[in-house]
Amino acid sequence: MGLFDRLRGKDHPRVAFIGIDGVPFSLLSEHPEEFPNVAALASAGAAGDIDSIVPPESSACWPALTTGVNPGETGVYGFQDREVGSYETYVPMGRDVQATRIWDRVTDAGRKATVMNVPVTFPPQRNVQRMVSGFLSPSVENGAYPDDFRDYLESIDYKIDVNAKLGHDDDKSAFMVDAHETLDKRFEAFQHYIEADDWDLFFGVFMTTDRVNHFLFKDYEHDGENKEAFMEFYRKVDDYLGRIREMLPEDVTLVVASDHGFTTLNYEVHCNTWLEQEGWLSYESDDHDSLADIASDAKAYSLIPGRFFINLEGREPRGSVPEDEYEAVRNELKEQLEALEGPDGKKVAERVVVKEEAFRGDHDDIAPDLVVIPNHGFDLKSGFKGHDDVFGTGPRNGMHSFDNATLYIDNPDADIEDADLYDIAPTILDLMEVEYARADFDGASLIQQ
Repeated sequence: MGLFDRLRGKDHPRVAFIGIDGVPFSLLSEHPEEFPNVAALASAGAAGDIDSIVPPESSACWPALTTGVNPGETGVYGFQDREVGSYETYVPMGRDVQATRIWDRVTDAGRKATVMNVPVTFPPQRNVQRMVSGFLSPSVENGAYPDDFRDYLESIDYKIDVNAKLGHDDDKSAFMVDAHETLDKRFEAFQHYIEADDWDLFFGVFMTTDRVNHFLFKDYEHDGENKEAFMEFYRKVDDYLGRIREMLPEDVTLVVASDHGFTTLNYEVHCNTWLEQEGWLSYESDDHDSLADIASDAKAYSLIPGRFFINLEGREPRGSVPEDEYEAVRNELKEQLEALEGPDGKKVAERVVVKEEAFRGDHDDIAPDLVVIPNHGFDLKSGFKGHDDVFGTGPRNGMHSFDNATLYIDNPDADIEDADLYDIAPTILDLMEVEYARADFDGASLIQQ
């Protein structure tokens, strides 16, 4: 690379953002001897744990992180959302994100953005330099743009996601082999385009970290049989982050962040089963398998993760709760959720959030009326069939947490105290010296002026 290429960003600073989906800050910060590269990054710049969003679910978190606004403005509340005025549901994709992405702001400012493997970005946008979609993308063939970018990714057997079904096996060996292969291909592609040095914003996400956490996190926290496999995987993540930092030109600031934290999963909580047992939810027939099957006398229902909806007259097609009873009914449900205890006698809910506290914007018509932020150990599920018991277990032993998300900024002028996910987008724009209006974001820049 010639001198001219190294200085091409001289007129404006650049940023490389690396996402590490679901990595809790405590995992990295408590093991500096195991993860020396992130320890060095923290020493040179700023590092800390940050809060996620309500709800702390990747499909909602990544649109929020990449726009700097809450789900009421992005229009994405989770992996599954409800159609307006209907019981039909859909899986939100990139085009469902209604707020401006950070790479669109960068592009509008006349700069170039390379975007790789960000969840909820399918189909790939054509107004950026290059993009390969992440989680929910069906294939590299359909998920990458432009053609030469797609061709390169296919030539290295790039993998969009790990095969999570392998994690259901008691023996995690095949799953971990696949996780390493996915991580390796992600780094190979990141390295190729970082070293091309033709971008102003590089925005790439390692999502395999979240997958490994779902199936091995309890082994890590409780010295299980797969703890060393877990640590070996994260030593590689640390190595790749260190190598990325070393290859970045001097005019680039590295930002590393996760979208939520992680903790041990002790119980799956089947919320619709609980609602049915408590008299809140009923179905039109015994053969029910979706939200569309709820009966007209149902008073509430749930969607993952921990989102509760009042079956409101005039809003839901078969709404049973009159509008003048809404507040009283919602308060009653809130109190029962706050009182719910698990088999171990611990409260399921760390807190129950009403919609007005968490969501603002033009897309709050599909917002949940209540969101439960669970205490560590209780993973909230919302299937409509197959569970006779409220509390159970499944193949996963790790779950998302609202607290303990990760943020590293390779800049000593950053202050990460009391930060959350919404602060990342304006911070990146400040680092790049891209102008924006303070009112555009729910967060604020962490760079001290």
